[in-house]
Amino acid sequence: MEQNLIRPMTAEYEEYLRDESRSVGHGESISFPKSTQQIQAVLKQLQASGTPVTLQGSRTGLTAAAVPDGGHVMNLSRMDRVLGCRQDDQGAFYLTVQPGVLLAELRKKIRNKNFDTTGWDEASLRAYTAFCRAPEQFFTPDPTETSASLGGMVNCNASGARSLYYGSVRPYVSRLKMVLADGDTLTIRRGEHFAKERQGALRTDSGRLIQIPLPTYQMPHTKNASGYYAADDMDLIDLFIGADGTLGVTAEIEIRLVPLPPIVWGVTAFFDREEKALRYVRLIRGEVLEEGQQPFVLRPVSAEFFNGDALEILRRQKRENSAFAQIHDIPARYQAAIYVELHGEQEEEVLARLLELGRAITMAGGDEGDTWVARDQSDLDRLMFFRHAIPECVNMLIDKRKQKDKTITKLGTDMAVPDSQLEEVMALYNRMLQEQGLESAIWGHIGNNHLHVNILPNDGEEYKKGQQLYRQWAAYVTEKGGAVSAEHGVGKLKAGFLLVMYGPEHIRQMRRLKLAFDPECRLNRGNLFAAEEEAK
Repeated sequence: MEQNLIRPMTAEYEEYLRDESRSVGHGESISFPKSTQQIQAVLKQLQASGTPVTLQGSRTGLTAAAVPDGGHVMNLSRMDRVLGCRQDDQGAFYLTVQPGVLLAELRKKIRNKNFDTTGWDEASLRAYTAFCRAPEQFFTPDPTETSASLGGMVNCNASGARSLYYGSVRPYVSRLKMVLADGDTLTIRRGEHFAKERQGALRTDSGRLIQIPLPTYQMPHTKNASGYYAADDMDLIDLFIGADGTLGVTAEIEIRLVPLPPIVWGVTAFFDREEKALRYVRLIRGEVLEEGQQPFVLRPVSAEFFNGDALEILRRQKRENSAFAQIHDIPARYQAAIYVELHGEQEEEVLARLLELGRAITMAGGDEGDTWVARDQSDLDRLMFFRHAIPECVNMLIDKRKQKDKTITKLGTDMAVPDSQLEEVMALYNRMLQEQGLESAIWGHIGNNHLHVNILPNDGEEYKKGQQLYRQWAAYVTEKGGAVSAEHGVGKLKAGFLLVMYGPEHIRQMRRLKLAFDPECRLNRGNLFAAEEEAK
């Protein structure tokens, strides 16, 4: 093995002890492998000492999954190559990427049809030629943080706004190469290995058979990134997607692309009351709210919500910070906003749906005039800037407060509920925040009933109040058939909520599954399970 592959954790690498959760850990050593073989070499060397290994990509996660609790840090950011291209019999294109490839860079390469093909085999080069001649393609998942790495996205089953129509990362992953804790490798392709009810088996590339006892819990019928995927007769590749790096190191990922629709329009509708915005969401999802009403058939790709508190924070930053000057003025009477994106093949067809959106706004009690409409890329970019500016403003506000009290940080939920619970859960959030006197801002993927409630504490006491609210909401969402994590994964920060969601016996079943792949619990220790739970 290269002499300097494992390096001491000196001050030079201090930034690798934290991620976007603002949590800070500790470790003794670090490595930056560039290949599957180097991952294997590091793991085999560390196995003799039983050293725990924390896996990292670009560290954009919000659950401290990449924050080490001692041991070794394996950062995969230098595994950033696209390794090949494939086209199937139906004409769909696939790319094989290393886990350190960043979403923003991948999008740019796909859009420009410009890949470094050094080392690609003949089959990949032929598929690449077809790809360059084909209509524009895209990778559908779109988390807010485009500097996310593909490995991180796979390990938390990331999604984003467009998941309302396209779904999460999971269905777009067609092959994985995993490196297990002992250095053995496992290659698994979608459609080849299935469980029998709740029992599975996989053979490693060296021929070792791994028996897989799947947990018996029933997953919620909502957007969900909470713990191991488990279902009767499931495709076993899905087990590794959303596993928070606890079963193996993701070394290669094959992803499926889809054709980019030629028409992409966006509409931001503003409402003077939150109740009208929620009614609008239900209408555009196709719900019938009045006797004799015909359901709307709009097929929105995304439906994003911003409450009045979020809009007020943005107004304030627009006044005080020139970086947000390009955002249109937001009148004070606007107390909620919904961004909807429409995709289509023909302009006439999308225009008809746009007019239907206007009718839905009116039926919900709003005014068609209170909208921003984007029908070209420049206007879409402005709407996207608005959508991403609100989380950025909140992070800036919290960072400023943290300078006065280092014990606080933003508390952001990541929970989803069934369609029938949308208005009820919003009322609960608003009532309990008001009762506790806590400042907050709520936004998120309301089309999936998946909202990020961001509690903005001023001091340590308010932070503790916010934590207590978060625990109460986790219990409520679980009772209503929801998920405690819908897209960010569980990591270390939400392990307690996972226990609330599934209960002690199912957590024990999850632990048995982990032991089948990682008998010494060395990989991403503390993710999904508290460290003391893993020791049992």
